Amino acid sequence: MNHSLLQRHILPFTLLLGLLAAATLAGDYVLHQFKLVWVGRYLGIAGTLLIVGSLYYSARKRKWVSSGNPQTLLKLHEFCAWLGSAMVLIHSGIHFNAILPWLATFAMAVNVVSGLVGKMLLKQSQQYVLAQREKLQTQGLSSIEIERLIFWDSVALNAMKQWRKVHIPIFIVFTVLALGHIFSIFLFWGWV
Repeated sequence: MNHSLLQRHILPFTLLLGLLAAATLAGDYVLHQFKLVWVGRYLGIAGTLLIVGSLYYSARKRKWVSSGNPQTLLKLHEFCAWLGSAMVLIHSGIHFNAILPWLATFAMAVNVVSGLVGKMLLKQSQQYVLAQREKLQTQGLSSIEIERLIFWDSVALNAMKQWRKVHIPIFIVFTVLALGHIFSIFLFWGWV
């Protein structure tokens, strides 16, 4: 395996997921050690608000809003979604009280993984196709020959750019389950 591929893509992906798991376990442990488990309930609210706030990037990308630098908003989207997910995971803890919250948590975890995979695989694929194109150019091939030789790589790259078609439906499933969980909390806490 290419050392730079491991360093640039696989290791950061693994570290981000590992850090999410470690932050979740550490947060849950600290709350239990200091008898602050009740704080976990409210971390779910704060985490959900961070995740919802991270959607501003999607609104900007689709031109529903016009303010904000897209690159800055993407970084903020990634950070807020990661931190919000960590808070929601701490909120869910290791308690098995009901199926709906666990389905929502599972859907959120799949969504986080799909977002990281999409981001990192797309970047890797773009860099690979660009490097192949540059390599063939240095060999003196014509642009028609280069396009013919990298045709299937370009097709694969275009397919990779469609990862959002998977990421967004997973997000919708997560949203529906999370809203169901939130509604049931209001219902059982007597807020509705």
